[in-house]
Amino acid sequence: MTQGRSLVIAAVAGGLLYLVGAIALGSPPDATDSGARVVAWFADHEHNARVYAWSAALGTLAFAIVAALIRELLPAPQSTVFTIGAAAFVVENAVQAWIWAGLALHPAQLEPASARLALDIASFWGPLLTGATTAMIGAVTVLGLRATPLIPRWLTALGVIAFAEQAIETITVFGTHGFIAPGGAMNVVLGAALSLVWLVGLVVWAVPRLPPRALAT
Repeated sequence: MTQGRSLVIAAVAGGLLYLVGAIALGSPPDATDSGARVVAWFADHEHNARVYAWSAALGTLAFAIVAALIRELLPAPQSTVFTIGAAAFVVENAVQAWIWAGLALHPAQLEPASARLALDIASFWGPLLTGATTAMIGAVTVLGLRATPLIPRWLTALGVIAFAEQAIETITVFGTHGFIAPGGAMNVVLGAALSLVWLVGLVVWAVPRLPPRALAT
């Protein structure tokens, strides 16, 4: 299997697993819900939370393959910055997913205050994840701002838009409710959508540029 084909398969698999996780969670509790509401949600959706954690675990492999192949196309030091951002992305997703799974293990024994605290910790995954995404997006986008661009204009434009949104999205650290709440719509809808569009564009750019050799050689 060529590296280009491996990248496409890993990217599609990662996207499908992300979709599975999003569907499994559905409409989870938000930052303004009471502890009792959080307990009730996990009592009713314990299986859903575990499916989300399962999809995140398998998604790690898919994303790692995508990141490893793309980094080979980037010069230093951008390749290193991209790799650090990708690794942080994986770790932060794992931490968030295992908190959700932990809350779903014994939902009948959850205390409202403890459940609310644990979910608050998991919700700050969204604001802090912007550090990982800006590292990845910035490392690639700066290549299009050179006197002799190494990436096409359309990918540079996507990167500038996504980077700006992710940088602005850091304000969700200070949010408490609504659109800018941690884990709110700015994190999981707007930011996730723009980051996904950028990542798809990055894969489209990378596939024809990878050497036509097998992934294992």
